[in-house]
Amino acid sequence: MNQQREQSEMNDAISDRGPGIIVVTGVMAAGKSTIARLLAERFTRGVHVNADMLQQMIVSGGKWVSETREPSGEAARQLRLRLKNLCLLGRSFFEAGFTVVLDDIIIGERWQELREELRDFPFSLVVLAPEIEAVLQRDQNRAKTTQGKAWAEYLDRELRVTMAGIGLWIDSSQQRPEETADYILRHL
Repeated sequence: MNQQREQSEMNDAISDRGPGIIVVTGVMAAGKSTIARLLAERFTRGVHVNADMLQQMIVSGGKWVSETREPSGEAARQLRLRLKNLCLLGRSFFEAGFTVVLDDIIIGERWQELREELRDFPFSLVVLAPEIEAVLQRDQNRAKTTQGKAWAEYLDRELRVTMAGIGLWIDSSQQRPEETADYILRHL
């Protein structure tokens, strides 16, 4: 009962601030989509915009980023388009009075691109950074995969180097998704 009251007070405090935009990032299998959805559910008017779903909207000619170190060519163009559309949807829902939770992999130059797309809009960045072993374990229990250990390790390294000191960092290795969502709401 006490925990329910605390959760309700937390949600009320966030709702009192008005709508906002929360961007959840991390490597593949870090829990971005799960956490983003849980966060959006906590608001009276909450929206979750999932970058993977936007990528899947391309039904012909889609190019997913592969195990190359840096996306290039058509894959890079589609990755940039995905981020642009993610932010367009986020801004639109925000302007309609929703609290918006976006999830995508934001690493390196994508941080600057995100900032450009969300300029003039209030947003917070949450970086899910579970230990690589936890990521690989989670990856085994889901339908989509990280494309292997080497790729997951590369993304993890890039995240920790290019995003160091930016946003609210959470090592969610030992947390249940609900605990991570609670932590985010308490610390944003």
